[in-house]
Amino acid sequence: MQNPSDSALLRNAKRIVVKVGSSLVTNEGRGLDAVAIGQWSEQLAALAKDGREVIMVSSGAIAEGMKRLGWSIRPKGIHKLQAAAAVGQMGLVQMYETKLRENGIGSAQVLLTHADLADRERYLNARSTLLTLLQLGVVPVINENDTVVNDEIKFGDNDTLGALVANLVEADLLIILTDQKGLYTADPRKDPAAQFVHEAKAGDTSLEAMAGGVGSSIGRGGMITKILAAKRAAGSGASTVIAWGREPEVLIRLTRGEAIGTLLVAQTQKMQARKQWMADHLQLRGSVTVDAGAASKVRDSGKSLLPIGMTDVQGDFSRGDVIAIRDDDGIEIGRGLTNYSSSEARLICRKASSEFEKLLGYTGESEMVHRTNLILSR
Repeated sequence: MQNPSDSALLRNAKRIVVKVGSSLVTNEGRGLDAVAIGQWSEQLAALAKDGREVIMVSSGAIAEGMKRLGWSIRPKGIHKLQAAAAVGQMGLVQMYETKLRENGIGSAQVLLTHADLADRERYLNARSTLLTLLQLGVVPVINENDTVVNDEIKFGDNDTLGALVANLVEADLLIILTDQKGLYTADPRKDPAAQFVHEAKAGDTSLEAMAGGVGSSIGRGGMITKILAAKRAAGSGASTVIAWGREPEVLIRLTRGEAIGTLLVAQTQKMQARKQWMADHLQLRGSVTVDAGAASKVRDSGKSLLPIGMTDVQGDFSRGDVIAIRDDDGIEIGRGLTNYSSSEARLICRKASSEFEKLLGYTGESEMVHRTNLILSR
């Protein structure tokens, strides 16, 4: 039975990443399932109109490409896989665009690789784009850029990508829709005594022992990739639900707090996880010195750091690196992810945001370090 607090967790989730697998999207490889995609799109639109921010991570490009090319068996050759992805992506994105538009919601295609999210500058660029799309009320439809990156097809899976996107946008909830009801203590297709797992802690190592291998000939994932994805998403405070994608109104019912599928609860609060991540896993690349007014706003009021409050820039750093923020006495008051490189920072030091375009040649963020990307020194 679901705990009342977990029901509230689902109801209160504002930013949600939904991942759907190839076997569902393509009806086990028979072609894009227009009815199913239409139903998910209708639910995504309803959630967006209800004030939720939703992102769809969708598999299916390679499977749809295989169908269009007349292939019944997934090829092993990397170039054939890339060709299938290129062919299938056309139909996949068109289907989501059509179905979301029918429900009064705009969509945007975003192709990512794991490398995009490993590089700090590209990570911030992707984050800024996705957050802007959400602010505009548009549903981003994300897939791996399988057509150009070899190892993404060979090793990648969209369960992992879903978790990385959840971390990227600091989602409250990751919903993984699959062709199984959720997690069982063993493979129910082989073991009739397998028990359904309604709820567990994300990252519990015993869950990995329960999960089986690759799930189908169409997709590349399996329950183990979903368990590991939930563990990864929990690192930034996002809980995960693994549920059957054909459950009626599954997204609507989940966000109403209904106990559907397997809920894997993150044990770390979102802000705590983000602060720990920045403090423990990123290297310091440089620093900026700020005046007393800026120091007070950052340290005492929790405000973002604006370039106009900076008096000096030290080090050689790039956009997305971690830098220290120091007061006039050289004491570190905080650190965070910079929106500008050191060379750009020197140009906009002591300048108002209205001057950025003239100085830099483009209009970027008004903050040097946004408060959500900043931790204060203890």
